Amino acid sequence: MRKKVRSFLLKYNKMSVPLKASLWYTISNILVKGISLLSTPIFTRVMSQDQYGTFTLFQSWFNIILIFTSLNIFLGGYTKGMLIYKDDIAGYTASSLFQTAILTCFFGIIYLLKVNFWTNFFGLSPFLMLMMFIELLTSPAYEFWASQARFEYKYQKVVAISFISSVMSIVLGVVAVVYTTRKVEARVVSDVFAKAFVALPLLLLILWKGKKFFVKEYWKFNFNFNIPLIPHYLSNYALNQSDRVMIGKIIGNAQAAQYSVAYTISMMMALVTTALNNAMTPYIYQSIDGGHEDDIKETLTPIFFLVAVLCIITMAFAPEIVLVFAGKNYMPAVYIIPPVAASVFFIFLYSMFSTIEYFYQKTVQIAIATVIAAVLNVGLNYIFINLYGYYAAGYITLLSYIVLAFMHFVFYKIIVKDKFGKDKQLYDHKAILLSSVIVLVAMVIMIFTYRSILIRYSVIMLFFILGILKRKKIKKIINSFKKA
Repeated sequence: MRKKVRSFLLKYNKMSVPLKASLWYTISNILVKGISLLSTPIFTRVMSQDQYGTFTLFQSWFNIILIFTSLNIFLGGYTKGMLIYKDDIAGYTASSLFQTAILTCFFGIIYLLKVNFWTNFFGLSPFLMLMMFIELLTSPAYEFWASQARFEYKYQKVVAISFISSVMSIVLGVVAVVYTTRKVEARVVSDVFAKAFVALPLLLLILWKGKKFFVKEYWKFNFNFNIPLIPHYLSNYALNQSDRVMIGKIIGNAQAAQYSVAYTISMMMALVTTALNNAMTPYIYQSIDGGHEDDIKETLTPIFFLVAVLCIITMAFAPEIVLVFAGKNYMPAVYIIPPVAASVFFIFLYSMFSTIEYFYQKTVQIAIATVIAAVLNVGLNYIFINLYGYYAAGYITLLSYIVLAFMHFVFYKIIVKDKFGKDKQLYDHKAILLSSVIVLVAMVIMIFTYRSILIRYSVIMLFFILGILKRKKIKKIINSFKKA
């Protein structure tokens, strides 16, 4: 046992910093989201459906309004800004954070001018909206701090703080909801308090360290980079949410619930891909900025295959996952999981391509691609959900993300050709194509094995045995891609 531990520690110590960061961000993401997912049955049992629905409505509106009050400056634009203003990162961060605070206050004034109108529009009481504006004002501080920590590969701090905030929100939430009658307000206040408890000290620290509030150049860069991305953020939200809303409207809430369970389970693997993307983005930015773009292909090639394998594992054990998380009543929804799980792979692909677009500030192209994919998704859902039921939505989701990934691939190719020459590849295109085909073929195979557990487990064992027997050959193939 000690030898195994020593061997593991030796391998861990030999890992590159970006790989260590990917590992810990993945673990953190799974822990935080996993705790949240496991706590959901507690709140759904203590709160009524209307009460829990109001809380989810609060969260949905927060995610939408945050796009306007912060412009999501703390995402790709901030990472690019840290490279441009590398000699004044503290000042740039403080000025950007103050910019989001001013935007939040501006929208707060608009709300106060017509409180009754906005109360009816959002379906949330003035007290809940007050809580929302507190979160809108403080949460960007955590996002800026976490983005800078990821940029500097200080992953231990991000993991610790995110875990503490998540656990605090859930523990306080459970206690507050159980011991109060105003359960919606109790859940919202506990969640906002837990996040503000972490974010407010970071807000003061960032402003104190930077000591800059309005810098015209910084504000102008943030506006120019992020305003064109607003259609992208809104379309991306529609791309993720529209299918469930349309199923509920066209067929019924029961079918929407079936689809939602399958969709949520399928997207669990997105916790891993999001963590990988968060870890890889600073690495890609710094590699290009430092003239080491050739290193990107070698690092990313195994990751494309890793994500493909993880998505296939989700498909392979879909019936068991549905049974454990939702029960027998939701088993018909198992056929939704393969196409949506495959979508996770293409979401990862498009995020990798768009990282290059973000670096070269091609934000209009990013917005165009997402808007087209969202319109395609909504249009096809309207047609085919009426014809074939909610199962169609899963395959439309997959098609939409394939189209989105392909459009970003085209834009990425144009950028690389312009910046590095026509023969340059930052990512290995053959590896991407092969891993994409593997995911789609596995999807088809798994769909046809769900009716027989014997056949499905035989197929899983066959692939597992082949993987063990051919592991050296597989490793050789992956290495050949890395060197190509």
